[in-house]
Amino acid sequence: MAPSRAKDYPAEYILASAMAAAINYPLWRASALAQSGFRVASSSFPPSLSPYVYAFAPPYKGMVATVFGMTWARAAIFWGSDRGKELLSSSKYNVPTLVATIIPPLVVSTGVQCINMPIVRAAITLQDPQSNLSSVWSALKHIHKQGGVPSLWHGTSAGILKTVPKYCTAVLVKDWMENVLPAVDPSSPTADSDRLWRSATKSACAGVAGAALTNPLDVIRNEMFKTNQPLFDTVKNLWRTEGSAFLTRGVGKNMIAVAIPVGCTIFFTDALIDYTSSSYVR
Repeated sequence: MAPSRAKDYPAEYILASAMAAAINYPLWRASALAQSGFRVASSSFPPSLSPYVYAFAPPYKGMVATVFGMTWARAAIFWGSDRGKELLSSSKYNVPTLVATIIPPLVVSTGVQCINMPIVRAAITLQDPQSNLSSVWSALKHIHKQGGVPSLWHGTSAGILKTVPKYCTAVLVKDWMENVLPAVDPSSPTADSDRLWRSATKSACAGVAGAALTNPLDVIRNEMFKTNQPLFDTVKNLWRTEGSAFLTRGVGKNMIAVAIPVGCTIFFTDALIDYTSSSYVR
């Protein structure tokens, strides 16, 4: 996902984000269940597998809104990050490379998180197996009835603290890997597969790095959704009831639910841009 190509391929960023969001929706459900502390009762499967079984089974409440929210959010963040870096790097102000890499995802992911928060909160609320709510719209009305308009953005502070470092880290690692990995020899008979393997390596490293740093903030945000408590009260209650164990609550599922879609988005974008650019050449 080379920054210099962002301007010419916005559709590829959107399509890649949509593909990643659709594929990974069940994994997101499993992560939301685990981090929110929602209980999934099943006599047929062990507790460690029950959230995954539930996540992959219908009804898929909030699926369309969730996939839409993930699609436009990741497309905006990755396209905005690459395009922003290009603009800053080519400006007359001699912006350092590190600053040009970090500022765009910092700004874009903050804005995206604020805009997407009502959808995120409603979608996570729907995943409670005990909930009688049937759609994102009904969840939004329920949340609004409980706390008014401000309640729709409850948890935004934790969401920003989680989302911004995740994407800044992912973009930073992605661009660093782009620079340090050996370039593909275009004359090689295996050039096409070499490009895919190179992109897969870069994408996996970026996804894992972004996910590993933000699990505690995911837990805090989801707990705020569940209890309607402010940020610092939520952290105190988590520390009092679970101790340091809350820092790793649902971490395995979160690594899957975050690292895979972020990595897939980067990989699919690379693949789609390579395919489109090679089609032009032909």
